[in-house]
Amino acid sequence: MTSTAVGSEPTTAPAPVRARTLTDWRPEDEDFWAEAGARVARRNLVYSVLSEHIGFSVWSLWSVLVLFLGPEYHIDPAGKFTLTALPTALGAALRLPYTYAVARFGGRNWTVFSASLLLVPTVLAGMVLEPGVSYGTLLAVACVAGVGGGNFASSMANINAFYPQRLKGWALGMNAGGGNLGVPVVQLVGLTVLATAGTAHPRLVLLVYLPLIVLAALGAALRMDNLPSLRNDGRALREVVREPHSWVISLLYIGTFGSFIGFGFAFGQVLQVQFQQQFDTPVKAAYLTFLGPLLGSLARPVGGRLADRFGGARITVLTFLLMALGTATVLVASGAGSLPLFLAGFVALFALSGLGNGSTYKMIPAVFHARARAAVDGGTDPAVAEQDARRRASALIGLAGAIGAFGGVLVNFAFRQSFLAVGNGNAAYWAFLAVYALCSLVTWAVYLRPGAGRMAGM
Repeated sequence: MTSTAVGSEPTTAPAPVRARTLTDWRPEDEDFWAEAGARVARRNLVYSVLSEHIGFSVWSLWSVLVLFLGPEYHIDPAGKFTLTALPTALGAALRLPYTYAVARFGGRNWTVFSASLLLVPTVLAGMVLEPGVSYGTLLAVACVAGVGGGNFASSMANINAFYPQRLKGWALGMNAGGGNLGVPVVQLVGLTVLATAGTAHPRLVLLVYLPLIVLAALGAALRMDNLPSLRNDGRALREVVREPHSWVISLLYIGTFGSFIGFGFAFGQVLQVQFQQQFDTPVKAAYLTFLGPLLGSLARPVGGRLADRFGGARITVLTFLLMALGTATVLVASGAGSLPLFLAGFVALFALSGLGNGSTYKMIPAVFHARARAAVDGGTDPAVAEQDARRRASALIGLAGAIGAFGGVLVNFAFRQSFLAVGNGNAAYWAFLAVYALCSLVTWAVYLRPGAGRMAGM
């Protein structure tokens, strides 16, 4: 039984659901897009967002679970920062292989598998979370939650192939923003459990997610599609590694996404340690921890949309300048012990990091789209040039996503070392300020500085 090509009349019975593969996919063809492409792409986007959203929630589970680890667990603040850093690290490491899994197994097939895999860290956490468990066991189980971080890269690589260049900023922003919302949502679930059942019942958080994981996997199996055109020849990563812009964008993504996920994992602990009198119980910290990640998640598609209109580099450089200002505000508030100013600065950092996530990711397909235009001008077949651009963009999505997520690890360890060394986060805030200043300078110098080498469309 053969699959039906999108936009054509079926000549045989429809393919079974489990073999859904689109044999004809031309998103840059406006007639094709209007007739059938937009509808199919939206359907895949919806279920991609659902799966990625649950993945982010599982990835950030331990930013919530550490709030349940009271004195009876005998874990100090530095140990809790390590518990949140480990899943960040594994999630970052998995992003590259997850990107290529889409090309190897198909977007739909891999989404079903990766969503189902989220059951493992969720069940394991439920099995071990009780006073008396060894710290090493908690470290191992927390690390396994990193599988949720890999879902982002495979989801983004898949959706990148579904949408035309003119809509990539919006589509990637919506996909990532909907996924990023998994961070504040799991924190809201944790807050609800803390406020109603108390710190003795962390397993209730896990029970909420078990059926949601199953629903995400079933939705992907029944409603998503594979794109054979995503398959690559194994050279894409080698090609993007040799591309200087790949490393520039990866640096920028450390500054944007690394900040978002690092702050999202660490913010509750920062409040409890630095403002201990105001946040002497976990539930008091939980009332605020979700707000920043929520704003950052909602801002991501806005950043993508602004990048579609004004250019990714312009929005990115402005974002980094404002993030430096936000960090300076946090630094002043920390020195003065001003909680309102501290919260205002951190909320601004979350929202701005979300904007920067969207604008930076828009720059990835834009780089290779510019390269494709140059290749066509040099005589390359337009279809070949477009296919190469999509293949390389998908590879860079995985590479930049992995490197950027390691920024979250650095954020958690920066806080850990700062609190160990000086008793507050000031040393970490100075480091963040330096990184944002560097990223704004690099963005301007590479993409906005007037000169013959400036890349068009950025």
